[in-house]
Amino acid sequence: MRSTKPMNWLKKEVLPGWQLYLFLIPATAYIIIFAYVPMAGVQIAFKEYDFNLGIWGSEWVGWANFKRFFDSYQFNSIIWNTISLSLYSLVISFPLPILFALVLNSFTGLRFKKIVQSVSYMPHFISTVVIVGMLVQIFNPRTGAFGAVYTFITGEMLPDAFANPGAFQHLYVWSGIWQGIGWSSIIYIAGLSSVDEHLHEAAQIDGASRLQRVRHIDFPSILPTATIMLILAVGNIMEVGFEKVFLMQNELNISRSEVISTYVYKVGLTIGSGDFSFATAIGLFNSIINFVLLIMVNYAAKKFSDTSLW
Repeated sequence: MRSTKPMNWLKKEVLPGWQLYLFLIPATAYIIIFAYVPMAGVQIAFKEYDFNLGIWGSEWVGWANFKRFFDSYQFNSIIWNTISLSLYSLVISFPLPILFALVLNSFTGLRFKKIVQSVSYMPHFISTVVIVGMLVQIFNPRTGAFGAVYTFITGEMLPDAFANPGAFQHLYVWSGIWQGIGWSSIIYIAGLSSVDEHLHEAAQIDGASRLQRVRHIDFPSILPTATIMLILAVGNIMEVGFEKVFLMQNELNISRSEVISTYVYKVGLTIGSGDFSFATAIGLFNSIINFVLLIMVNYAAKKFSDTSLW
């Protein structure tokens, strides 16, 4: 006998609000067309792609493209540059917005808080090209503001930061902190705004200091949100922003600035006619690592806390 459960669910849950489900159709179609259908092209990572033969007609080479990447003399340096830059950025950029939100929430002056929030949000809307241009101008040894101050204090010319491989990661990460700390703190500020004021009043009556209230009331209230954000951040740890790295990159700092995203761009689009199979294999390898990390971190979060993505 055919089960009636799907029909009952359709009648009770879907049909009464069928108008709302219509709104899901454009979004669902968009995801299917632009996210799932293109996945069929991933197979070129296992083929020697030929324009004339197309994706389906190209010769199957199996793991040859992956082996070629693993055996490449650049493999170790590219992986190390990507991981070190991502970890550096994660360790610095993840806790600072939380601290910024907690400190800002501690101020009682509403007008002051709004001014600080507005000023801290502004850099987020500056384009990456402009940010890199600002860095080039500020750290220019001859005409830059930092170079002028350095020369005035020491009497010597400032070393070119963009010519120093060791300075690349610091410039990348800390400029990103300046640009994004205010915007990244919005979600935590929103969480703090929902904290019941009666908890603070009760804590004050018990003699708790402001720091103790932040530690035992404010921070636990945003901890679930912070956990989710950390899981998502670790799941993208191999994804270093292409545009900013590429704009800051030059022949002098490329030993530390060449990451997976820029390498994929070069081998896929700029070297000769483009090796699409090789570039796709590298991108697929990168995605698999991110996926595995996401699963592991989500499992750890679920095991040691009550918060996880699933």
